[in-house]
Amino acid sequence: MDSVGRGIVLFGDVIDSRRAPERASAWLRTLRADLERAIPAAERLAPFGVTQGDEVQGLLVPDADPFRAVLVGSLHDDARPMRWVVSAGRIDPGRGPAIERTGPAFLAARDAVAAARSHRDRLVVVTGEPGADHLLAELAPVLGDMLADLTDRQRVVARLMLVDELRQADVAERLGVARATVSVAHARGHIRSVQRVLTALRSIFGAAMLALADADPAR
Repeated sequence: MDSVGRGIVLFGDVIDSRRAPERASAWLRTLRADLERAIPAAERLAPFGVTQGDEVQGLLVPDADPFRAVLVGSLHDDARPMRWVVSAGRIDPGRGPAIERTGPAFLAARDAVAAARSHRDRLVVVTGEPGADHLLAELAPVLGDMLADLTDRQRVVARLMLVDELRQADVAERLGVARATVSVAHARGHIRSVQRVLTALRSIFGAAMLALADADPAR
C-alpha cells in the first residue's frame, strides 16, 4: 500500500515465549505459513511477518475477516498459548511485511497487547468506534477463553466446522469416526456457543468498520 489509508492490524503474541524461545519461533514460522495460505492475497495489505520468538503480525484490508486468522492460529494442531489483538485504524504508507509497517492502528495494537497481558485476555479487538469497542471489550475475551479451553479433539472438530465450514456428518467422515463421537465433542466443547459468539463479534466489528468508513473524509 503506497498511501495513507485504513487497515486491520493483527498481532498474535505467544504467551510465555521466553520459557521456550526455540519452540515459540518454530510455531510462529508454521503459523505464518498457515495464515498466508488461509487468508486470500486480496485481503492482505502486507505479508505476514514474525518477530523473534514472540509475535506474528499481519495487515489486512478494511473489509477482511480478522477472526479467521484468530481461528486458524487458535485451532491449529500444534497451537501454542496465544493472545490475539485486532486493531482497525489508520496506517502509514509503506511496503514490506507487516512487521516493517507502522501507523496509528499499529500503535493502538501495541497498547492493546500490553492491556491484554495485564488483564490476561486471550483476545482483544479495538476499532476506534466507541459503541462497538464497548461491546467488543466485553465479548472478545470470552471467545479467546472459549477457544483456549478446548481439548485436542474438540479443537480439531471446531477447526473443521468453523474454518473449513464442514457439517458434523462431514467432520465424522473426514476423521473416520462415528457421527456420535463428533456430536459429543461438539457439545462438550460448546462449539455452537463459540460459533454464536464469533458471529456476534463479526457483526459488531463489521458494523464498526462500515461506520468508520462512512465517517472518513479521505474515503
